[in-house]
Amino acid sequence: MPGEILDNQGRGDASWQWPSIHSEGRKFGGIAGAVALVAWFLLGPWIGWPLAVLALCVLAFFRDPVRVTPQDDRCIVAPADGLITLIQKVPPPRELTVDDGSGSKPMDEEPVTRISIFMSVFDVHINRAPIGGTVRRVIYIPGKFVNADLDKASEENERQHVLIERGDGLRICFTQIAGLVARRIVPFIKPGDIIAAGQRIGLIRFGSRVDVYLPAGTEPKVLLGQKTIAGETVLAEVSESRVIEGIAQ
Repeated sequence: MPGEILDNQGRGDASWQWPSIHSEGRKFGGIAGAVALVAWFLLGPWIGWPLAVLALCVLAFFRDPVRVTPQDDRCIVAPADGLITLIQKVPPPRELTVDDGSGSKPMDEEPVTRISIFMSVFDVHINRAPIGGTVRRVIYIPGKFVNADLDKASEENERQHVLIERGDGLRICFTQIAGLVARRIVPFIKPGDIIAAGQRIGLIRFGSRVDVYLPAGTEPKVLLGQKTIAGETVLAEVSESRVIEGIAQ
């Protein structure tokens, strides 16, 4: 199925399949499995069973399912699985509004809409590109590990900003934020890389958050409290601005 074209007219072939385990997680799953096996033989099944279940949970955390990304230049897709916990008008990250000498144009300082997606330890933690284009900046900032669900996590926590610029000049910034349990942001990209919408760009280990900054004049197509699927959920359509209401039921 990866690489296959599917559409809204029924073209293609879709079927359920077991998600693969990303290579970043195989070593952790292997270590947890080895510990469980040793404990089983030395201490007995009453210790081995819980550790075996823990090893399976570690592997499940690093699952990497196939996603079908809409191929439409108007669409900005979600970079992360999770729950939308904040939608606010805020200035872009200050680290991206200054000239860093790389030749890439800095972001404007005018407030834009920020969508915050909180990932629990049960969500898929592979992050994906919200649009296709060229990676202009990847900025890592060390920081604290407060609850990623809090608003101040955007300014205080360990985080990594990514700026992608499309061929038509559209630029999207998003930020990977570490949380209470997450202690490592793992990038798969670097400045200068050309990537496609929905492409895997990194992961955050064990619970975290991703903030997406929409272009000026663009409003979300998603609602507070909605669940997103990385690479599939359309967060917004470029230059579309209208109020959408929803009902929790």
